Amino acid sequence: MTPGQIVDVERLDVAEGNAVDLDRVLLIADDERVTVGTPVIEGAKVVATSQGEGKGKKITVFKYKPKVRYRKKTGHRQLYTRLVIDKIVEPDEKVG
Repeated sequence: MTPGQIVDVERLDVAEGNAVDLDRVLLIADDERVTVGTPVIEGAKVVATSQGEGKGKKITVFKYKPKVRYRKKTGHRQLYTRLVIDKIVEPDEKVG
C-alpha cells in the first residue's frame, strides 16, 4: 500500500469519514529496505480514512443432491469498507 491508495477491506464498524488505525502491520518496504515482522512489526501502523461501505459482487450458491429432489439456490454479497490510505507510520528507530 502507498499513501493515497484506495483499498477494500472486510467490513469495519466505522462511520464514513472517520480515521482508522490498522496496527497489525506484517511488512514495510520502500526503495532501499524491507522490514518483516515476526509476525507483526511492533510500533508500526497504517492510518486510513473510511469512505463508506459497499457490497461485493453476488455469488450464487447452489446445493444439489441427485435422486432425492433436493435443490437449493441462494446468493451472497459480502460487505466491505472502502479505505483511503493516509500514511504509513514506521516504528521508532532505537539508537544504541
